[in-house]
Amino acid sequence: MNDEIIKYGSLDTELEFLFVRASGPGGQNVNKVNSKAVLRFDVLNSQILSEEQKNTILKKLKSRINNDGILFLSSQEDRSQLKNKENVITRFYELINKSLKKHKKRVKTKPSKASIENRLKGKRETSEKKERRKSDFK
Repeated sequence: MNDEIIKYGSLDTELEFLFVRASGPGGQNVNKVNSKAVLRFDVLNSQILSEEQKNTILKKLKSRINNDGILFLSSQEDRSQLKNKENVITRFYELINKSLKKHKKRVKTKPSKASIENRLKGKRETSEKKERRKSDFK
């Protein structure tokens, strides 16, 4: 499971949800309904993730994880509690998979001989053009 993608729904048993009143537009509905979905995921105590995956997630998502190792995400885009819950779950899996993806190391390359010659030729032409301008003013 180290280099694999975490499948959608595989961590659902470890997710906790809290529903609170959302801010923003919605009229009377905002004051009555707890439509904002807050997702909590305890990274440190996850039974499904390996230690390597936990460390990677803790390192890459440290701005979203508190001192107790709990990842928080919220969604209040929709007026429906169910849609907000679906949105936050989708965002959670995208975030986890993005943090676990290993990036390729950049391979240094050298410019080709032709590109070096073209660059020097262009510099030479610019220099000669400026030299010609000097002789015109004398």
